[in-house]
Amino acid sequence: MDSTIFQSAIFPGRYIQGAGPINALPEWIGKFGTRAIIVAGKSAMKEIVPLLKNSGLHDAVFEAFNGECTEKEIDRLTAIARREQCDVAVALGGGKVIDTVKAVAHFTESRTIIVPTIASNDAPCSAISVIYTESGSFDHVLHLKQNPNLVLLDSEIIARAPVRLLIAGMGDALSTWFEADACFTASAQNEAGGHCTLSALALARLCYDTIIEYGSAAAESCRLKVVTPALEKVIEANTLMSGLGFESAGLASAHSIHNGLTQLAGTHSYFHGEKVAFGVLAGLFLANRPAKMIDEVYAFCQSVGLPVRLAQIGIIDPTEEDLYKVAAGACAPEESIWHEPSEITQKRVVESIRRADGYLKGK
Repeated sequence: MDSTIFQSAIFPGRYIQGAGPINALPEWIGKFGTRAIIVAGKSAMKEIVPLLKNSGLHDAVFEAFNGECTEKEIDRLTAIARREQCDVAVALGGGKVIDTVKAVAHFTESRTIIVPTIASNDAPCSAISVIYTESGSFDHVLHLKQNPNLVLLDSEIIARAPVRLLIAGMGDALSTWFEADACFTASAQNEAGGHCTLSALALARLCYDTIIEYGSAAAESCRLKVVTPALEKVIEANTLMSGLGFESAGLASAHSIHNGLTQLAGTHSYFHGEKVAFGVLAGLFLANRPAKMIDEVYAFCQSVGLPVRLAQIGIIDPTEEDLYKVAAGACAPEESIWHEPSEITQKRVVESIRRADGYLKGK
């Protein structure tokens, strides 16, 4: 029986957010298994791992992340986890660390604990890993057997992270409603292998409304490195609402255009959410969204510092060949851009990118 005729939704086992829950990490590891491999990003390895080593995690295996979520890095860490007989995999870092550890847990059949140190994307809650090439271009998506068992999000850690990362997370979250709406309208398949549920659609809309209302205040809180109600709301939107929304409602043009943009080397030093945000802008024109909505999204992006021009994501004076390379990547057969209810061609994608890039020139 074709399961895609049914509505489907998937969620992490448990989500905990607030000030200080990382202190309970040793206890949670003990609930899920006997020995953990803890993979940490560069900043986390320097600032957080020493504290964890003094908190009762003496038997854990600590490994530094090599910087990119590639098959090679996944294989390296999987081999270590098997050799050390680890039955819990812990991610301590950003999106690429998280996606790598989720894949390691998938291949070792371990329990998964995600401890984000930034709120820059919606990777923590999902059952997918986005795999890149060694050079940093998008390669493929690995669909996992289950969502993480626990997402442990310490808002005090997020508040100390660079504000640009929080803003990038808003860019990723910005796509959630538009892509969910496209999938719902087109009855397209979501990332859970079925059709969008009403609860996922509602969460996607709440995600959009939350970042529009609280995004600027949350960014200011992060600049001041203080936890405020606005920051807590946006952390939840960037992580939980966006994660549940994209996975159980679906993806469409914004993430496909992001994937296409990664084909140009100039974009590789920019964050996932920054490129997704530009994908949202291009998607507004691809879907012929109302002018009032387009103006609202551009105003939001400008208010928090998300890119509204190609030059702001490293693409300076692109040639027609450059833009068609992006469009070809965005329109690959396996891409989610085909979930859009409107006509999709590479030419229309190029036109939409150009319109998005030039929209504010005359304003």
